[in-house]
Amino acid sequence: MHFSVITPSHNRRQYLPEAVASVRASISAPLDFSFDHLIYDNGSTDGTGAWLRQAAAETPNLRTWSYPEPLKAGEARNRIIRETPPDAWLVPLDDDDILLQRTLYHYADLVQRHPDAPWFVADFLRIDQDGRYLPNEDYYAWRFDSPADMLGAIFRAEHFIQGNVCYSRSLFDQVGGYDGQLPMAEDLDLYVRFLLAGHLPVVSPHINHLHRFHTSNVSIGVDGEKHGEDLQAIYAKYAPQLEALGVIEPGH
Repeated sequence: MHFSVITPSHNRRQYLPEAVASVRASISAPLDFSFDHLIYDNGSTDGTGAWLRQAAAETPNLRTWSYPEPLKAGEARNRIIRETPPDAWLVPLDDDDILLQRTLYHYADLVQRHPDAPWFVADFLRIDQDGRYLPNEDYYAWRFDSPADMLGAIFRAEHFIQGNVCYSRSLFDQVGGYDGQLPMAEDLDLYVRFLLAGHLPVVSPHINHLHRFHTSNVSIGVDGEKHGEDLQAIYAKYAPQLEALGVIEPGH
């Protein structure tokens, strides 16, 4: 069993070392699996590229690539994932977040206990820019009875999923990867296609990562109105399939 942690990065030199260190600290015992951390320097101008080259030379299992012009997040993720083994399990991690030491272990345990499940979802905690826990800001994954039920909750804006997942490379390939043209919500768009393919995620109560809130989060400014616009755009892409499942258009 092999896990690839996927991190596109743009101008996160301040936080990226902690993200890299957190993946490196992963402990697999007593299970037997391997892992690596793949980082795509997406047009950074803050010294990220130079730091990554040095870090890759010193850090086992860290692989890095650089591209001079910023790509949309979905395309950057796709480029990383093309470098993973076809039987890998993929774990997204934002470049300013921190993976918990036993996250990969818990996913490996789930893979063994649910051999037919192609993706998993877990909880995460929020921290401030200095790594201090933010009370009352936890994210907790919900359990649903069917993919249609989960899709309904997503498009009613009752539930969302971010990078707190693990999914198989084969499922990623099956649904066509990330939409490289979407400016935002490319992860939610991918998970909608997982559900449309009939795959309900297995929910695990472990903590996946620490999600950092700071003044330059990519999601700054994404309020309820903007989230609604993203949901409308995603719904329009898959409207015939969603309507066939009884999933109502957002706002109706």
